[in-house]
Amino acid sequence: MSDVEHVLTIHNSLGEGPVWNADEQLLYWVDINNGCYFRLNPLTGTHERIDVGVKIGVLALRASGGLVMAVRDGFAFWNTQEQKLSYIAKPWEGLPHVRFNDGAVDCGGRFWAGTMNEDETGEILGRLWRLDPDGSVHEMETLIGTSNGIGWSPDNRTMYFTDSRLHIIYAYDFDAATGAIASRRTFVHTPDEVAVPDGLTVDSEGFVWSAYWDGAKIVRYDPDGGVERVIATPALRTTACTFGGPNLDELYITSAWTGLTEEQRTQYPLSGDLFRLKTNFKGLPKYKFGG
Repeated sequence: MSDVEHVLTIHNSLGEGPVWNADEQLLYWVDINNGCYFRLNPLTGTHERIDVGVKIGVLALRASGGLVMAVRDGFAFWNTQEQKLSYIAKPWEGLPHVRFNDGAVDCGGRFWAGTMNEDETGEILGRLWRLDPDGSVHEMETLIGTSNGIGWSPDNRTMYFTDSRLHIIYAYDFDAATGAIASRRTFVHTPDEVAVPDGLTVDSEGFVWSAYWDGAKIVRYDPDGGVERVIATPALRTTACTFGGPNLDELYITSAWTGLTEEQRTQYPLSGDLFRLKTNFKGLPKYKFGG
């Protein structure tokens, strides 16, 4: 396996949520703090920035075209032709410090996204929400510190969900037909680390790749939660990863610049940029939202 490659100098404040569009052979990702998303053509090396005007926690592809987003205060569609945001639902009201963070689409075309509390009180206000193709919204988990990476095993029988505040990646039994989750248990717990698990992706062998905020690393876990390998990254605040490329064997990695001290910025000058790792593994195709 080759070393991590520096792909793009983009200096994202809070780069997150990479999604590979296999139809276009393009990589999408967001800069949460700057309310925009990016598209990269790896073949030509060209990229573009699209401003949405509101913090975007995560985006996903729609089967009908365009994008679905979990923005600061709700679920919304983004019309890529008109560059227009249309809200679908705002699941909570009266909590100005709560915003959507990470998420993903399951095999049933349902869009999952979690929330977090941005203020300094530390109050546990996060929730995990599910937007179904019919537009209905379901609260799936409560009392989450910082909702983060989510993914599913290749057989769609297990769902993984990260609470960064607690340094935990949970595993659940997942019902692919209904979208129900049950039997939550701890898959990974790293209470003694300064670094915290952030975004994640699952490969075709069922191993979980977790990006570590303040850890400058990606960890690949086996299906039992054991560490299979640790990959050093050039960014201290490594935020998320996804497989892309024509063969889904290239791991794209996002990162953040925000909140670093001057010393950390000197030590990790590529923080906020985009990286890639060519691997001997394959990812799973991204599902599209069915609504």
